[in-house]
Amino acid sequence: MRLVIQRTSGGKVEVEGTTVGEIGTGIMVLVGFGKEDTLELPNSKVWNMLIDKMIGLRIFEDAEGKMNLSLADIGGDILLVSQFTLYASCKKGRRPSFTAAAAPDLARELCDQFTKAVTQKAPAKVAKGQFGAMMNVDFVNWGPVTIMLDSNDFI
Repeated sequence: MRLVIQRTSGGKVEVEGTTVGEIGTGIMVLVGFGKEDTLELPNSKVWNMLIDKMIGLRIFEDAEGKMNLSLADIGGDILLVSQFTLYASCKKGRRPSFTAAAAPDLARELCDQFTKAVTQKAPAKVAKGQFGAMMNVDFVNWGPVTIMLDSNDFI
């Protein structure tokens, strides 16, 4: 599992001109699953560790302007967007290969379970994109602040 976390002052996802998810201040998270991920992942220590890490990252400024506050501290929102291209390989040629990404049915199930798990722990609103759809993601990367988490780094 890979997460790309971006601090935002607000964002939304549109599918065919209709807003399907929208948040205020918080984080926009691109979520991808690899072919090594299984349906056992949601019951694993690393699953919970990544969710807790995502919510607990101290990437928001305190009164002195230092990044000392977490999403939980500020009561921020979360926008989750499925993103199989996080598993792109560009080693050969110019056309990315996505063979390292999880199969769509597995990725959809893991994405649904991830959304449920995050919603249970989130300090505020959780919104999401639409799995498998052509989405327009519009957000302000505030800072910019971008953090990447990979489950392989926590095994």
